[in-house]
Amino acid sequence: MQKNFIDLRQTRKFLQSKIENLSIEQLNKIPKGFKNNIAWNFTHLVVTQQLLCYKLSNLDCLVSKEMIENFQKGSAPSYEVTTEEFEKIKALFMQLPIKLEEDYNAGVFKEYSTYPTSIGVTLNSVEDAISFNLYHEGIHLGIILQLLKFI
Repeated sequence: MQKNFIDLRQTRKFLQSKIENLSIEQLNKIPKGFKNNIAWNFTHLVVTQQLLCYKLSNLDCLVSKEMIENFQKGSAPSYEVTTEEFEKIKALFMQLPIKLEEDYNAGVFKEYSTYPTSIGVTLNSVEDAISFNLYHEGIHLGIILQLLKFI
């Protein structure tokens, strides 16, 4: 599992470096042909990791219910994220993988509700969720890299 935690932190560090010099307008822009923006994809990664690992382990998520509602699977940008809000999201983006590893090593994850993903992969444990989350992060990294070409 250690490799998964290292890879998650590295992937997030890379992604954050790609967007760190963007304006809030660029982060919120939805280019023609896209249904969301960089801010949504970035925050969606924060939310999805929490849902896959914490919620399905019957634990409280470490993000607000409002954030979950606005950025979970099936949602779309419903408002423009402010600079202040995005600064908080960026902090969570980098802090929550560290907290996940700490909680995992502390044995916090004791149960897991089996979850069939939309691509036909069934998650049966938090270990499955942590591994699958890396795949999910890769998808949205690709989307963000595409969005960067159009803003």
